[in-house]
Amino acid sequence: MGLKLYGLPMSTCTTRVLTCLHEKGLEFELVPINLFGGEHKQPPFLEKNPFGQIPVLEDGDLTLFESRAITAYIAHKFRDSGCDLIRHGDDNEAAVVRVWVEAEAQQYSPAIQPIVFQCLVAPRIGKTSDQKIIDESVEKLGSVLDVYEARLSKTKYLAGDHFTLADLHHLSYTFYLMKTPYASLVESRPHVKAWWEDISARPAFVKVSENMKFEAK
Repeated sequence: MGLKLYGLPMSTCTTRVLTCLHEKGLEFELVPINLFGGEHKQPPFLEKNPFGQIPVLEDGDLTLFESRAITAYIAHKFRDSGCDLIRHGDDNEAAVVRVWVEAEAQQYSPAIQPIVFQCLVAPRIGKTSDQKIIDESVEKLGSVLDVYEARLSKTKYLAGDHFTLADLHHLSYTFYLMKTPYASLVESRPHVKAWWEDISARPAFVKVSENMKFEAK
């Protein structure tokens, strides 16, 4: 039985895993989940993820949820395929990767998510964008990106000289941010901009991003 990924090609968490799978050159099946129809809240899917969220990865008898845990699993199990995304063989480099993976999850993601939601998602589900939330999140993300700018002035990628999960985990939300009026948060910081142009041009993500259709209204 091969790899099976349950999710949607425009979902940020699903695309995080899709990009990892393509970086590794792995064959897999993408099983679309009808979120608008509530499929993710029905018993068959809840057996795979009791929190009722996408994505879910099945690898034989193993079922995993939470996208960052899934990418870590893929990067470790298939370490001899494609790009080494967690720097096997060098404990120090691997530790730095984990630091910046955590920075994305704990610092970057909480700041960028509300901007993307308010600008791109809210208008499509009949909600009015909340400018106060946007403004607060823009300020927070700007502070995070100042740290990134300093870091990327010293290293090509966040965890050092190699593309890793630390960079890959930023792709989906940043891609959508660049379709909002707040793309200048990236474009105004030369090292962050160069990093973004580099990682977003990788063939694995270019392939995934072809199906990421959100645009700001």
